[in-house]
Amino acid sequence: MSGLDAFAGIGLGDVVAAADLQTRVDTKYLLSPERYRWFRDRLAATGEWACLDIGGRRRFAYESVYFDTPDLLTYRQHRQGRRRRFKVRTRLYADSGECAFEVKVKGARQDTVKERLPYAAADAARITPEAAEHLARTLWEAYGLGVPRGLEARLRTDYSRHTLVDPAAGVRITCDEDLRCVTGAGTAVARPVSLVEVKSARPGGPADRLLWSMGARPVSVSKYCLAVAALAPGMRGNPWARALNECFPTRVRA
Repeated sequence: MSGLDAFAGIGLGDVVAAADLQTRVDTKYLLSPERYRWFRDRLAATGEWACLDIGGRRRFAYESVYFDTPDLLTYRQHRQGRRRRFKVRTRLYADSGECAFEVKVKGARQDTVKERLPYAAADAARITPEAAEHLARTLWEAYGLGVPRGLEARLRTDYSRHTLVDPAAGVRITCDEDLRCVTGAGTAVARPVSLVEVKSARPGGPADRLLWSMGARPVSVSKYCLAVAALAPGMRGNPWARALNECFPTRVRA
């Protein structure tokens, strides 16, 4: 067996039980498809990792809609490295039709805390009254802040993802590929690249060390921020210059 078939399958319920990690440390890496396959095969050889499998499917299509103010407040907060920053999005699991409204904030130790609300797919591009209450409560509890005015859907990212899990260690790895970013101004399609994210209670585990041994280094990257920098005229994206050049070297617009 090769590829994802080299891993034992694991169901979504078992993934949540072993490595839900709504509060976690995310360490991201950008790899060429060839280097990612080498890394993935090394994980498979250990026998410790499984691949998320739902109904025989191991690759899944995702659609994320991001909400921001007219002056892109949340983008600017991330670009400036603000301690009190947040991200608001809906995530549609296109294969199943399931959807969630998510608010991501930084915890006291600068770990990522994700607050999720089940959502109707038909509402993916808007903030419902229930979601507005969820957002207001999350921002107040995290930072003592109110909801900024003018939050609306600004862009969408589409990509495919597969998830590897080490149940014993409680670690997840996601690999996002085929990234496409869409705004009213156009579409940017990333060149072939694997965005690998190690999600764990603390960094520096065996998966990270294997990546380091390959010469891979953590990279600051956000699909939302990449999309804004690639598609918004005049919007600076200095913190993500390396990722921008790797994913969108020509900033192609359609």
